[in-house]
Amino acid sequence: QVQLVESGGGSVQAGGSLTLSCAASGAPANDGCVGWFRQAPGKGREEIARIAKSGRSTLADSVKGRFTISKDSTTNTLYLQMDSLKPEDSATYYCATQRLLCAYGFRPNYWGQGTQVTVSS
Repeated sequence: QVQLVESGGGSVQAGGSLTLSCAASGAPANDGCVGWFRQAPGKGREEIARIAKSGRSTLADSVKGRFTISKDSTTNTLYLQMDSLKPEDSATYYCATQRLLCAYGFRPNYWGQGTQVTVSS
């Protein structure tokens, strides 16, 4: 079983920055593909970033150029650096992971509990 715990959410003004962290514990083999999703009130869950076992990252167009995903394999920690934040980035952010490699698609088996990000204008 995998446990994912996010931290780093909070409130920030537009143009500001936040860094989210996701600490993973449990079965280490479930790191074929890891990433971040977000869900705003009344909207569906949106994938915003994923990073492959190779280290190759993919970002959604809505955050490209502003967000950076990275991971530290030695500590099993996933990060999301968020810069130039906009009010529309306000959402609950979830980290997620799956055993399969990203090349097979990203349909995570394991999810964190979420951390709230609020961006005010």
